Amino acid sequence: MRDRDESGRPRNARPRDAYGRPLPHGAAGVPTMPDDLDMPPAEALVEAQRLLDEDRPFHAHEVLEAAWKAAPEAERELWRGLAQVAVGITHLRRGNLRGAQALLSRAADRIEPYGEAPPHHIDVDGIVRRARALADHPEDAPVKLRLTTP
Repeated sequence: MRDRDESGRPRNARPRDAYGRPLPHGAAGVPTMPDDLDMPPAEALVEAQRLLDEDRPFHAHEVLEAAWKAAPEAERELWRGLAQVAVGITHLRRGNLRGAQALLSRAADRIEPYGEAPPHHIDVDGIVRRARALADHPEDAPVKLRLTTP
């Protein structure tokens, strides 16, 4: 049975490893992001970049997913695509190359339309290029990704 909070909503109480895989109860895991995470876009990008740089793409995905859910309608698909890139990298790290390829391709398609006027200094073109390159050659490692332009 899945763990639930006081209001009955599902939660992930089991510890997780660096790539988000559940560990047995009582094991030492890597802390996950709070379910009610809420930060402005610039802060979310900084935090997600920090997590990606630390090779914690699952946790970066959680930050980007929270930003996606809070984003204005016009930016939702961009943030959804960014979260999918992080999940794609998570699948690469877990050895699921087919899942990674599918997610990275889908993410690139979702992000690409924002290339003409990227909000929040997001490096749309660079992210799309890197996501497509990883989808074509998932064995390429390490995975380096910059979310914003300098």
